[in-house]
Amino acid sequence: MNGIKNSLKSIYWDREIETAPREEIEKIQLKRLKDTVGYFYKSNPVYRKHLDSKGVKPEDIKSLEDIKYLPFMDKSTLRENYPLGYLCVDKKKIREVHMSSGFTGKPVMMLYTEQDIDQWATCMARCYRMAGIEEGTVIQITPSFGLFNGGFGFYHGARKAGLFVIPTGPGNTLRQIKLANDLKTEVITGVVSYGIRIMEVMKDNNLSIPSLKKGLFGAEVFSQKMKKRLSSGLGIEVFDIYGMTETGGVGTTGMDCPFHNGIHVWEDQYIVEVVDPNSGEPVPDGQEGELVFTSLTRRAVPVIRFRSGDLSSIKSREKCDCGRTHLRIDYIKGRVDDMLIVKGVNFFPGQVEEVLMSIPGVREHYQIIVEEKNGIKNAYLHVEAEEGVDSSQIEKKLGETLGVSLKSKIFKPGQLERKPGKAERVVYMREKKEKSRG
Repeated sequence: MNGIKNSLKSIYWDREIETAPREEIEKIQLKRLKDTVGYFYKSNPVYRKHLDSKGVKPEDIKSLEDIKYLPFMDKSTLRENYPLGYLCVDKKKIREVHMSSGFTGKPVMMLYTEQDIDQWATCMARCYRMAGIEEGTVIQITPSFGLFNGGFGFYHGARKAGLFVIPTGPGNTLRQIKLANDLKTEVITGVVSYGIRIMEVMKDNNLSIPSLKKGLFGAEVFSQKMKKRLSSGLGIEVFDIYGMTETGGVGTTGMDCPFHNGIHVWEDQYIVEVVDPNSGEPVPDGQEGELVFTSLTRRAVPVIRFRSGDLSSIKSREKCDCGRTHLRIDYIKGRVDDMLIVKGVNFFPGQVEEVLMSIPGVREHYQIIVEEKNGIKNAYLHVEAEEGVDSSQIEKKLGETLGVSLKSKIFKPGQLERKPGKAERVVYMREKKEKSRG
């Protein structure tokens, strides 16, 4: 811990704002909130009509508490106005576009001006410095470079922070490991499931990357036990980075610091609220609810009171041991719409992962198979495990911890399908209708 404290001077991108007194942060937030609401109202007729229908005007915002009078936005409102309905600038000022991954139907689109790209890069540069990643560090970026925001987000930030960038994208893992050793990669970034894949290939081929020191992973629910597995398997310090398409991409809403005690939210860039998922009413600090974000500096498509669907809580508003004064949220538990109800028991896939990762010999790949027949929902597990692990061990542990018994089928390591991109942890099986033989 002394080593961390001795290196604190190297883990700030903008020390003045990252360690500003809370009164100063809130002063900045209020000014920017007023400016953003006024800008959005003036620049976008769709949002203006939405606000007018609620009887709210920009001048009604006189304090941070008044944010509660503003209507929520969510994925559906963004999709309804696809592709350019919420655009606030001339189309000629757009420099980049990204979309949500894993969508059905219309995607969620995020557009970027030059200023928006710089804002994104700055948030990411803060994340890099917070992890102790200094100028000239060799970084390997494994998320895809395309409409998914991951690859470009890590890249924009790495350029801003002056890093030595290896933009590999995903896949061809043996080649990734060779390249990392050839160029002495010190930092690797990726979606959680690809970090697991690298660890798996290294283990199965008796390989290592001695130069690797840190990893920044996100885009998927990341249980703390899986985080420890990844840290141990790769021999690195692992950081949980947070962001979403709607807020501008990976890293925009923050990351955990070297003390790993929650995710710092960049409060000069975003206001975060936690609300009851059902009522939309604010919940007290420490109580779990749905995260809601308001962007304060974005120009092409600001979001105001965007309901993320992510479940967390305000962990602390006190100054962190790293010196930062921006509040911390707890690690993401799951998504509002991820909750499974089986035999009257509610649970999240992340809770299942926590249990699985606590069982020696259970590997990192698993799937929760959900079937519904005649209106009755059932679920069971496909789990990769080493020889000697019995399904009864898993079922007993799940029963004791979650209060639900999920029948489990054991597979040898490597037998479950690996798909590119985010891991498919929950698979819904549709009821098949029997064909007539007549």
